Amino acid sequence: MATTEGRGRTSRRRVLKALAVCGAGAAVLGRALSALAAGGAKVSAEMVRQAEWIAGLQITDAERDLMVADLNDTQDGVRELRAIPLDNDVAPALRFAPLEAAPAQAGGAQRPWVPSGRPARVPASDDDLAFATAVELEQLLRRREISPVELCRLSLERMRRLDTRLLAVVSTTASMGMEQARAAEKALAKGDAGPLAGLPWGAKDLLAVPGYPTTWGSPIFAKQQRTETAAAVERVAAAGGALMAKTALGELAWGDVWFGGTTHNPWKLDQGASGSSAGSAAGVAAGYFPFAIGTETWGSIVSPATRCGVTGLRPTFGRVSRHGCMALSWSMDKIGVLARAAEDCALVLGAIHGADPRDPASVTRPFRWPPPRKLAELRLGVPEKLFEGPADDGTPERARARAQAAMDRKVLEALGARGVKLVPIELPSRFRLAPLAVILTSEAGAAFDELARSGRVRQMVRQGADAWPNVLRQGQLVTAVDYLRANRLRTLLMRDLEAALDGVDGFVAPSFGGDVLLMTNLTGHPCLTVPDGFHVDGTPGSVSFVGKTFGETEILQAAMAWQEATDFHRRRPLL
Repeated sequence: MATTEGRGRTSRRRVLKALAVCGAGAAVLGRALSALAAGGAKVSAEMVRQAEWIAGLQITDAERDLMVADLNDTQDGVRELRAIPLDNDVAPALRFAPLEAAPAQAGGAQRPWVPSGRPARVPASDDDLAFATAVELEQLLRRREISPVELCRLSLERMRRLDTRLLAVVSTTASMGMEQARAAEKALAKGDAGPLAGLPWGAKDLLAVPGYPTTWGSPIFAKQQRTETAAAVERVAAAGGALMAKTALGELAWGDVWFGGTTHNPWKLDQGASGSSAGSAAGVAAGYFPFAIGTETWGSIVSPATRCGVTGLRPTFGRVSRHGCMALSWSMDKIGVLARAAEDCALVLGAIHGADPRDPASVTRPFRWPPPRKLAELRLGVPEKLFEGPADDGTPERARARAQAAMDRKVLEALGARGVKLVPIELPSRFRLAPLAVILTSEAGAAFDELARSGRVRQMVRQGADAWPNVLRQGQLVTAVDYLRANRLRTLLMRDLEAALDGVDGFVAPSFGGDVLLMTNLTGHPCLTVPDGFHVDGTPGSVSFVGKTFGETEILQAAMAWQEATDFHRRRPLL
């Protein structure tokens, strides 16, 4: 689904190093022998002897002789298994579930919140409409002061005018979107419209939409037409949204480079939008639509939300169904929202969350909005060391990091002034987290096993050490034992984080501070990333709010308080 670009490229190198730490070489006894046997050759004791030094095993002659017959049987079986076609939508018969502090609450899905009243800010021009929040637009739509058709035409016009520079859109869905807009107009007139009625939106192009290509950002799949409809697309449509575009993603959900080029940051056109939800973030930032659906596996909402100065919500793992979405990592993929404001994310989440039998990992848990508690009742943890900022060494990179730390600390000051209780906490640190990235590498390698083994990865846009083709091949070298060991350590990490959050409703952290991004993607905790200032080059910075599992309400409430006190989320790039 989604891995971070930018900072994630450095992390990707750590992944490759981590393979050695996790004993990836042991897989040679499987993969190397399998490759030798693929042409019909039989595994011999000599083959085992030549491979075992990489595996880190010491085997006697007698033990090798015992292994040979079974290894040949295994390779015959592997050849049979590889001959059976597997589509990307077939998940393994294993399921990850985040650790919940309390037993799951019974009951069905709650009625989604529907905005009412008149917005405090009434748009006075087309530009004002394009940069209004989803909540403001929905209020105007329900008062019949603007029309869905008008909004969707504005969306199409902005994409036509701007996207030759941004490359945020893979394909427009104008006919579908305008039809949905007209249907929303009728529903609004009757008074039975859904919570997103008439709002134009964009879907990351790894969500299947019949009748349109679902390219996954790769030339290999540029003409792919999926027959299923992604659950998130179904739910937004049921809530009255009008789909206007399939938005660009970095190829196979890595970065901002796809087969059409590089998606650009609306705030700095010579810079990529980061990824992999690059088009969704850039489209919202450029006023194409008030919200878009993105995905995250390891930073693909947090990173482009930061780069493009929008608000990004990565819900708790399992909160939103992934049916009809390209699988990258079955235990880490999550579907979320990129929008202008925290309250917009709450509006959309209310419409798309809940269990779906087509995604066994999806669950229904209460999501309450508006928040039932007062702001002063919230307790947010603060990992204080992460807010200190680095020492000044005179370099531009260090100066930017120090400026970001100063912006982050102002968020804490503002929250404290609004009555939020800030509590010092220590995040888990009993072992390094980098080696656990082998989980993503393994699952991605399995998800695109055929692509790597067939050699079709050579057709991908990006090649080299820091790109998917190399990483997918690396995924072939991780043993099942090491993959499962990493997941056992993941269990300890989830327990440690749950213990660290005892007594608080979540925590605030620099978006890329320490190992917070990897840690919370592994544990499945929700994260909300919001703009918190601008750097000297005019590009945005961000801070992140991390909630307890299924604790989106509390972090959305805290972020909304920050956004009510500032206007960073309302600023517009000069396009």
